[in-house]
Amino acid sequence: MERHIHIEQLRTTAIEDLEVEIVERKGQGHPDSLIDGASESVSRALCEYYLQNYGTILHHNVDKGLLVGGRSNPVFGGGDVIEPIYVIVAGRAVSFIAKENKIEPIPVGRLTVSAIKKFFKSNMRFLDPEKHIIVDYRIKQGSADLIHIFEKSKGIPSSNDTSIGVGYAPLSPTERLVLETERFLNSDKLKKEIPELGEDIKVMGLRKDREINLTIAAATISSLIPDKSHYISIMEDTKKRVEDFSSKITDMNVRLRMNPADDYQKGVFYLTVTGTSAEAGDDGNTGRGNRSNGLITPLRECSMEASAGKNPVNHTGKLFNILAQRIADKVYNEVKGIREVYTRILSCIGNPIDQPQIASVALVLEQGISLSSIRADVESITEEQISKVTDLTSLILSGSIRFF
Repeated sequence: MERHIHIEQLRTTAIEDLEVEIVERKGQGHPDSLIDGASESVSRALCEYYLQNYGTILHHNVDKGLLVGGRSNPVFGGGDVIEPIYVIVAGRAVSFIAKENKIEPIPVGRLTVSAIKKFFKSNMRFLDPEKHIIVDYRIKQGSADLIHIFEKSKGIPSSNDTSIGVGYAPLSPTERLVLETERFLNSDKLKKEIPELGEDIKVMGLRKDREINLTIAAATISSLIPDKSHYISIMEDTKKRVEDFSSKITDMNVRLRMNPADDYQKGVFYLTVTGTSAEAGDDGNTGRGNRSNGLITPLRECSMEASAGKNPVNHTGKLFNILAQRIADKVYNEVKGIREVYTRILSCIGNPIDQPQIASVALVLEQGISLSSIRADVESITEEQISKVTDLTSLILSGSIRFF
C-alpha cells in the first residue's frame, strides 16, 4: 500500500529567531518523572514476563499513574519521612490465559509492585522503597475489542488507538542547555562530587534575545548537610559548576538562579530526606511531565500523549511519538538546507501501524533552498523510518530509547 506522506514548507519564524523562548525539564527525581518511570517499569516487567512464559508480548496499557506526596521533616544533619509517598498505577493487562484447557493466572499485581519498587531503588539513592513509598495498583483485564485488535495481526501489528505522534529537530541552544544541565546535575560523576544534591532537579530556561535566564530548583539531602553554612557552600559550588558547564553549551550570556525560594534569613532551605519533593506534598501524574524528547516546550509543536506505560508493540501513542522524533532527527541531519523539521504522524485504530493516516513533515528552509530540491530526500527518509516502526519495540525494551 502507498503510504500517505505529506511534505510542506513552513513559512514561519524559526525558534532561534524569536525574541522570547521558554523551555522546561523535570529531572529524574521530580514527582511527574517518577510516576512516568513507575508506569513504564510496569509495562516492561509485563513484557518480560509475557515473553518468558508465552513467547510473545500480550496486550496491556498501564499509562494511568498517580503519585501522592507524603510528609517529611528534613533537618540539618537528619530528618525522617513521617508519611510515605503513595504510588498507584492503573490500566489494563492480560491477567489470565487459557492454556491446555485451564485458566492460568498471570501475577500482574506482584509484577507491578516489584517493578515499581525496583525502579525507585535504582533511581533514588536515599529513598527506601520498603519504608518511604506505598505501592498500589488497579490493573484489570483488557477489553475484548482492544485485545482482538492486538492479537488479530500475525505480521504488522494493528494500531491500538487513533493518536498523534509529534517530533521536531534540531534542539535550539536554549533547549539543549536546559536538557543537558539537568543531565549534568543528575550524572553519576557530579553525584560523587556533590552527593548532597538530590535527584529532584527542575530546570526552567527563559531566553530573551541573546540572554538566557536559568532557574534551577534542586532538592538536597538533609542528612549530608550539617548546617546552614554547608548548604550555602553547596549552592555556590553547584552554581559555579553549572556556569562553567553552560559556557561549553552556548556562547550566549547565561544568568543562573539556584533555589530562588530559599530564604536564609528566615531559615528556609530546600532540604529533603530522600532527594525528592514527593516526600513532602508534591504530587505527580503520568504524562504530565516531559514530552517524548525530554523537554516541555510550549513554543513548539508537541503531542499531549503519555508515552510511558503504553505497550511497545502497537500503541501508537507511544510508538508514533518516538517514530516522529526519529524522522525529524534523521531528516535534519541528512538533508542539507533545513533549519527546522516538524513531524506529525496520525494513526487510525485497527489499521497496521506502518500505515498511518498521514505522516506530515513540515520544514523551515534556509534562504535560497526550494522545497522541490529536497522533497524526494525527505520523503525517502520518512518512508524508510515508517517501514521500520516495528523495530522500535525491541529498542524500547532494551532501554536504549529515552522518551520522557
